[in-house]
Amino acid sequence: MKEILDRASPLWGICPFVKIKDNLIECRAKSRLPVNSRSVIITAFPYLLDEKYYKDSNISKYSVPADYHPIITARLDKAAAELREKYPGYEFEVFADNSPIPEVRAASIAGIGVIGSNSLLITERYGSFVFLGEIVTDMPLAAGNGEIKECIKCGRCTAACPGSAIINGKIDREKCLSHITQKKGILTEEEKNMIRSSGCIWGCDICQNVCPLNSGADLTQIKEFEETAKNRADADTPIEGRAYAWRGEKVIRRNLELQKEKE
Repeated sequence: MKEILDRASPLWGICPFVKIKDNLIECRAKSRLPVNSRSVIITAFPYLLDEKYYKDSNISKYSVPADYHPIITARLDKAAAELREKYPGYEFEVFADNSPIPEVRAASIAGIGVIGSNSLLITERYGSFVFLGEIVTDMPLAAGNGEIKECIKCGRCTAACPGSAIINGKIDREKCLSHITQKKGILTEEEKNMIRSSGCIWGCDICQNVCPLNSGADLTQIKEFEETAKNRADADTPIEGRAYAWRGEKVIRRNLELQKEKE
């Protein structure tokens, strides 16, 4: 099993399903969970690129590569197919983002990393610059007695957050700049000013950039992320296949106009 999972992702761990079964997220994908789920194989895919890929960027680092969902799903689907072949009689279901699994919680229990005050998973090698995905199985797998671990609580992310959205280790989503850049409809003047002053039309990296646990984070070795990197979203940029495509062009165009107003 180790060889199969190592080929899929550079970082993975096992979380007993029983430890997160009371925290499942309600979504359509929940119906795909194996009836007798026993183990959650949590995988982390690093996406941090060389700094040259972020020069003059106006989008969050995670959205510089192409939409990560098809990329990591393809890797996990391949791994799951190999696991089904090697372990017939067991189910292996793949989830990426649209998942009933509380991914950050499960990943911390699995020993992959700690949970930051900004609610992100922070890994020792790649920092918080990782995408999460999982394979849920009814196969009992060996896992340590992992418990949720938290970051060092230095307070830097809390102090740097432009919307003061980080409160007592939790995120007030409505105040988060990343969420605001993704909102449809009319924004308040305060929300507009946050986008104008941020220099970013999609997402926000501020809390990650100031985190000391992200200092010296290793770059990704996943070639698909580097090969698909585009550092900007401008008026003539096709959005198909990008992380921000799901919101549609209107939101991106609105944010671009707000940036122009600043100029």
